[in-house]
Amino acid sequence: MDRKALAQRHNVHQSRLDPRSPVTVGNGEFAFTMDLTGLQTMPEAYPVGARDDLPPGTLLGTQAQWGWHSTPPAQPFDLAGSTVLYDSPRGPVPYVDMVGDIVNDRETDTSLAETWLRANPHRLDLGRIGFRWLEHGTARSILEAEITDTEQTLDLWSGVVTSRFTLAGHPVKVTTACHPDRDELGFRVESPALGAGLIVGISFPYGSQAWHDAADWNNPVAHTTSLGQPTPSDRHKGSTQWSAQRELDDSRYQVVVTGHDLDVEQTGTHDLRIAPRRGQANPLVLDFSVAFVSAGDGGCIQRGDSIRGQVATAVGSAPEPGPGVELSPARSVAAASEAYWPEFWSSGGAIELHSTDDPRAKELERRIVLSQYLTAVNCSGSLPPQETGLVCNSWRGRFHLEMHWWHAAHFAHWNRTELLLPSLRWYSTVLEASRQTANTQGFDGVRWPKQVGPDGRESPSPIGTFLIWQQPHPIHLAELVYRANPSREVLEEFSEIVFESAAFMADFAHPTSRGFELGPPLIPAQESYGSIRAKVTNPTFELAYWQWALRKAAAWRERLGLEPVEAWTDVADALVKPRVVNGVYAAIDVEPFTIRTDHPSMLCALGVLPLTDLIDADIMRATLSDVLTDWDWGSTWGWDYPVMAMTAARLEDPEAAVDALLLDAGKNTVLPNGHNRQTDSLPLYLPGNGGLLAAVALMAAGWDNGPARHAPGFPADWTVAWEGLVRAP
Repeated sequence: MDRKALAQRHNVHQSRLDPRSPVTVGNGEFAFTMDLTGLQTMPEAYPVGARDDLPPGTLLGTQAQWGWHSTPPAQPFDLAGSTVLYDSPRGPVPYVDMVGDIVNDRETDTSLAETWLRANPHRLDLGRIGFRWLEHGTARSILEAEITDTEQTLDLWSGVVTSRFTLAGHPVKVTTACHPDRDELGFRVESPALGAGLIVGISFPYGSQAWHDAADWNNPVAHTTSLGQPTPSDRHKGSTQWSAQRELDDSRYQVVVTGHDLDVEQTGTHDLRIAPRRGQANPLVLDFSVAFVSAGDGGCIQRGDSIRGQVATAVGSAPEPGPGVELSPARSVAAASEAYWPEFWSSGGAIELHSTDDPRAKELERRIVLSQYLTAVNCSGSLPPQETGLVCNSWRGRFHLEMHWWHAAHFAHWNRTELLLPSLRWYSTVLEASRQTANTQGFDGVRWPKQVGPDGRESPSPIGTFLIWQQPHPIHLAELVYRANPSREVLEEFSEIVFESAAFMADFAHPTSRGFELGPPLIPAQESYGSIRAKVTNPTFELAYWQWALRKAAAWRERLGLEPVEAWTDVADALVKPRVVNGVYAAIDVEPFTIRTDHPSMLCALGVLPLTDLIDADIMRATLSDVLTDWDWGSTWGWDYPVMAMTAARLEDPEAAVDALLLDAGKNTVLPNGHNRQTDSLPLYLPGNGGLLAAVALMAAGWDNGPARHAPGFPADWTVAWEGLVRAP
């Protein structure tokens, strides 16, 4: 397989401004999203729709996994004011609820404590880097109408973006790259416009508590920016280094600019200017790097088998050039990117569909390739990702653990477990907090939260804290890692996470005359039942997930030579069967049984999961047909289409699987840059990309006890080439 041709077939080429479709460079820990100038010159042209009557934000973010901020609270806030006792089969159980409510995606009547607790910590926009035009010593913004003849290419094989345009009659060429191992950007600007007034500005915002926007530009006195004196660069002969210190309450970081033949100065309270060195005659090149360094990190972040140094002295160090070769700052970053991305595309799994006559194959291959790039950039870091990754904020940058599987499971299916391991290891950092949650409610083990920041503290919510389907995810993810690398080291590293998850699950199920049951209270993956959370029981998907995950946890004990835990087996063997109504699986076990909005999550019980004792394949086949015949597609989400595809594939209906992946529905839109657009305020949705990759890996490599034919989830008349994938359970 010619993997270079496969990747470059889907390079992102743009010749006009598409406000929905900017491109990003990044490394899983850090990312930079740019407009057609290769910088962030026109942020207003790439809006994120407003929420809660606030102004719109922008897609053009600069974000890092370490970049978090909390606004100082008016008083010490805790979750006590939102904790409500709910009746359960074991008696009253405390849940973190909300005094207020969420109506049509808007928070209403929340208390001061709830508002603060939901919004803090929030992810920061670390800085906006864009072109400015200098006139008579004053810099002004450059307008969209001033930029013509635009052409931009994201070369997937190298990870480098090349942008060309004309400004004030001058041709401009910009190359933009991100270092694969550090939070460092390299920019090279080539243009005679540099002698006529073209400069680069960096502006810094305060942290924002808004749902959709990581930058607050209206609070300049709440933070500080101070540029230090320039010093010679130890890494690039003839280059100079400037360091700006940023302080936002308890959050601190530095921004290091390195280059030669340039001047860097502070021109405003939170503004820096990068320009050709004074005295140059007709400067034609501006070559520099910008690194973002967390002052609170001081050490290293583990990423797979490599260490990403974050101390200032390590900023921007590059691979050793050949003898006698001195790389400029921008070229150094680009060289590292050009070394990393070919290795990425050449390793792990690959699927090629372009030889298939069916026109759907070309579009599906495009989505597959771009989804690999986007998830590597946004979802492979040391924290579970937010649903919009490192591009822009949603839910204030906080991540949702029920979505972790959709962001990251595919890394194991595609034999790139090193990109899954960092976020899976994060669970060990919140074991004690999650154990305390379970203990407070009277359960064994750990109860994983839903909507959190790096500290793992739950958010007040009338929905999130009642979800349970995130609970088996760490078991599932760990099992996928083990399948890709069946070693004792994997078992020992993740055994505590697996076993503590299972302990809660077994204890959460309660015995009745029918068998073991789940809930109440709870809300299933299909959140349409939030208003009746106090009486919901036995959702179809969660029942099957409970049985499968408990048995996998038991298998882990056997693999390690440990004594079995009888309770896990007892619960798994005696769970009640899901409710069947009119020959199809209901979503829940109580009326109204199935509401035809949001996720058709009952399909996950055979699709995301293999066939279990609780599920009848014929009933699931009827359920899939029922969903496809009549569902409110406007209320679905991007990962619902991969769900239907996985279910269809396991039911040996490959035509339906492909149809589901490419269903013509608003939230199944995949833009030229690969973003799975949902709404104006949720302009990309990475669970859709990750779900697609999980589905097509299953369709290509197959699954345990599945059909023996090649690529069993694809139509028999398709030409499907694949390699390096790991078969699904």
